[in-house]
Amino acid sequence: MIVPSFVLGQRAGAVAPSDKILFGGIGIGSRGAHVLSKLLKIEQAKFIAICDVRNERREAIKSIADKNYGDSDCKMYGDQFELLARQDIDAVLIATGDRWHTPLSIIAAQHGKDVYCEKPCSMSIEESWALADAFKRYGRLYQAGCQRRNGANFAQCKDLLKSGALGKLKALYANVGPSVNWPPLPSRDWLAAEELPPKQVLDWDRWLGPAPWRPYHSSYVKGGWRNFYDFHGGGIL
Repeated sequence: MIVPSFVLGQRAGAVAPSDKILFGGIGIGSRGAHVLSKLLKIEQAKFIAICDVRNERREAIKSIADKNYGDSDCKMYGDQFELLARQDIDAVLIATGDRWHTPLSIIAAQHGKDVYCEKPCSMSIEESWALADAFKRYGRLYQAGCQRRNGANFAQCKDLLKSGALGKLKALYANVGPSVNWPPLPSRDWLAAEELPPKQVLDWDRWLGPAPWRPYHSSYVKGGWRNFYDFHGGGIL
């Protein structure tokens, strides 16, 4: 008589809070924000924590989550281990730069979290083996963000192929992106060093993570990292 019905999951379509999958996010930029926008629409899930090495991204993602839920529950972290130590978080969305994908996914599995990680899932075949072994060992769930494997248009092409409607295929053509200029061909050069922001604004060492050290330049963290082999494996993702 006192507890609202939605708390017990009795309202049509409602999920009791105790049955929701609680998510955290690590490294949520433009691509991660797009994935998060879909996650926020899922009734069975709630996004409650963001970890990012950039303060502006922490605050932006917290604002999006809090506005969506009408509360101020989303917590901010600059250290992934603080977020992963939370026992109430069931799963994490990882959308960092490429070279963090495998290490962070394995660390998350070690902390008992399921993972949705943006592509590429690894930078090498050896990393993929380590990733698969870790999730088997710790009994967690992993999904890579390879949307083209289940997009409606690609599924239709697959159905057409299986049905024989396309006849016998004699040649297949593919390219690495929507245009010949993207993804860019990465460089091995370094940009000239810029003054490093305060750690609270940007934790540069944590941003680099498993990548080789190099001096800070603002374009790296603002999307330009794809132009460099130290951070990006090239056009084939």
